[in-house]
Formats: sequence, structure tokens, C-alpha cells
Amino acid sequence: MRVVSLVPSLTEAVARSAPGTLVGVTDWCTRPPGLDAVRVGGTKTPDTGRILSLTPDLVIANEEENREPDLAALRAAGVEVLVTEVREVPQAFRELARVLDACGVAARPRWLDEAEDTWSSLPRPASRLTAVVPVWRRPWMVLGRDTFAGDVLARLGVDHVYARHPERYPRVPLEELRARAPDVVVLPDEPYRFTAQDGPEAFPGLPCALVSGRHLTWYGPSLAEAPRVLGRALRAARP
Repeated sequence: MRVVSLVPSLTEAVARSAPGTLVGVTDWCTRPPGLDAVRVGGTKTPDTGRILSLTPDLVIANEEENREPDLAALRAAGVEVLVTEVREVPQAFRELARVLDACGVAARPRWLDEAEDTWSSLPRPASRLTAVVPVWRRPWMVLGRDTFAGDVLARLGVDHVYARHPERYPRVPLEELRARAPDVVVLPDEPYRFTAQDGPEAFPGLPCALVSGRHLTWYGPSLAEAPRVLGRALRAARP
């Protein structure tokens, strides 16, 4: 089986579950470290010619991360393309199982069972926090409706204030974000790399939680430790 992955989190899942299957991955596929596969460009700027030169049996993609024209070009060239949709945690487990099955993984991997058990046994949050969750700046963009990251946070007791916005990733002026006065501002390190020096200064007087983007937005092996890692970061912001 020869697989090209255009989704970093799915790259990690396939590499861990079916070593040697991946022949091509994006420039943003950083896990597992030292992955031996041809780089085929960005998630939104893949080199379709390079992908086709790898003669894949399957290309795995995601409806949010990848562009339909690129996927259509691959299909037109005769390549099978599996497109995932992941907007909530239970859906992530279903889609992961579907991807691994398509990649020829015969037995359900242990990490997937462990991750699903972790999320299904989460205790009910003792209290809830409101949050603003920027994912970009210049311009400022935040989590809106119907997002996987938003569902992750909600299950951890964090309700982001734009969860009912008509857009999934709305652009919102910084002044409006500040005026919302959330309990916490959640700043992931991807897709925009917020750091202690780049992000918190925009929200004076508001607690800011610097969190791992991999644990907030990826669906794969990182799901098993995501509640613990994210919970620790959220608690650190509100001592």
C-alpha cells in the first residue's frame, strides 16, 4: 500500500499504525520525528505532479485543511482520495478508524482504543470557563462555530464565546475580543505560533493560556494525552 497524507495529524496516525505505508507527506507533517517520506508541499499548496509521480494507491485529505481543486485534480488523474470531516471528538475516532482501515491496518491499534477510552471517561467539569481562542493574528481570527478544537475545549469545561458565530473562523477586531472579557484567552502554537512574547501582550489584564496546537487541533495519537496536557496549560493560566 502506497499512501500520501495531506493532513499532519493523519500522517502521525498512519505512520504509527502502518509503518512504511506513507510515501508522501506535507511540509507541515512533523510527527513522528524523522519520518522518511517525500515532501509534497503545503496542505493548501500541494504539488500534485509530485504526488502523482509517487504512484500512490491512496491520498488522504481533510475537507477543512485541503482545497477541493487540488483533490479534484488528483481524482481526475485516477488517484483514490479519501476525504475526512472532523468537527467533534467522537467523529475523530470514527474517521481515524476509517482512514486506518483504508490504509490496510488489519487490527485496531492500541493507541486508538486508549485515546477513545481517555475521552469517554473524562469526569464532568466541576466548573466552566469562557474563552476567546485566536488562531491567527494580522488579522485576528478566532474559533467560531462547529470546530473540532471548540469541541475539545467544551469537553474540558471551556466554552469559547464565538461558538455560535455564523462563520467557523471569523475575523474579529482585537478591540471586540478584549471587550468580551473572557475568563481566559487560549493561545495555541499553531496554525499561528503564539508564544509568551507574541500574543499575551494583546490582552492586558486577561489570563492567557499558551497551549499545544497539536493537542488542541490534531486528531491522532496525541488525543490520548490531550486532556491532561491542555488541562495543565489552562490551570497554569488561572492559578
